[in-house]
Amino acid sequence: MAFEPSADEKIVGAKTAGGRMSGLAGRAWDGTLSILFFALVLAGTFLGLLAITFFIGRVVPIDPVLSVVGDRATKEVYEAARQAMGLDRPLIVQFFSYVGDVLTGDLGNSVSTGRPVVDDLARFFPATLEMATIGIIIGVALGVPMGVLAATRQGSWIDQVIRVLGLLGYSVPAFWLGLVGLAVFYAGLGWVAGPGRIDIFYDGLLDPVTGLYLADSALAGEWDIFWNALDHLALPASILGFFSLAYIARMTRSFMLDQLGQEYVTTARVKGVSERRVIWRHAFYPIRIQLITVIGLSYAALLEGSVMIETVFSWPGIGNYLTTALLNADMNAVLGATLVIGSVFILINKVSDVLYRILDPRARR
Repeated sequence: MAFEPSADEKIVGAKTAGGRMSGLAGRAWDGTLSILFFALVLAGTFLGLLAITFFIGRVVPIDPVLSVVGDRATKEVYEAARQAMGLDRPLIVQFFSYVGDVLTGDLGNSVSTGRPVVDDLARFFPATLEMATIGIIIGVALGVPMGVLAATRQGSWIDQVIRVLGLLGYSVPAFWLGLVGLAVFYAGLGWVAGPGRIDIFYDGLLDPVTGLYLADSALAGEWDIFWNALDHLALPASILGFFSLAYIARMTRSFMLDQLGQEYVTTARVKGVSERRVIWRHAFYPIRIQLITVIGLSYAALLEGSVMIETVFSWPGIGNYLTTALLNADMNAVLGATLVIGSVFILINKVSDVLYRILDPRARR
């Protein structure tokens, strides 16, 4: 005989199911609001970046009209070019026109190259991205263990050596270290290739897909080009990695010293927990969230601050492109490159926030 629930039990069950559905709907609504808020913040930040780049382009002592027509142009030619560029309109109208152009992917043409700025950025930015990515990988792979080691050996000679390396990373000029690296490892020892992204023999043999030579050559199965590109990349990426290593190691050491002084770490040691587990599970595990922010900022700094390294190594990246544009008063290129660099900062910060929320349940409340 089948068991029939009573009327009260049916009511309780209906209320329980309704409560579960209400809870799921509430969580779905909270998630939707969180996504919408994230999108609004991202859009507002990007709009602020557009405003900053636009007004910087209007207050700098560089006349974009003269960069096009030259300083010997007649007044009539100058005024005609000024009207054609829309600079005779009110500033607020120019700003909204600029926002509309950017949203449609139109950053104007570069005076220096004669090509659309978007095409130039698509060509030059992958070079910087490739070098900075290898640099941050080196910085994280070496900087985090070095910071942990320095914290666990506080006051020892190992700690002193790592702190001196960190000090050098903060104080040594990038261009000087790049020149010394070329003199020692390229000209002297011959361990690495010279300036540029690739030997001239291989130039033009690789069809660009991502713009990253290592990825494109691997996808095409051109391993000679792959190893040649890696040979050129090794020294500048290692120098960038050294600068990020100094910052990451210093911050990791500071975070670890704070955790190693906590009572729960002392309790774990008293209970007989192995030192390896105490260090990596009890002390290092909580600081991984802080390290995400440190690594994100370091990565963004490498993407933005590699101008000197690109100049020394004749690296065709966005830093070199921006410097050339500034020297040639090429404002379209300057604003486009600045916009890309700022967008990278925004993107990396938002990705760091997302990872922070994933790893720390308290941040999701």
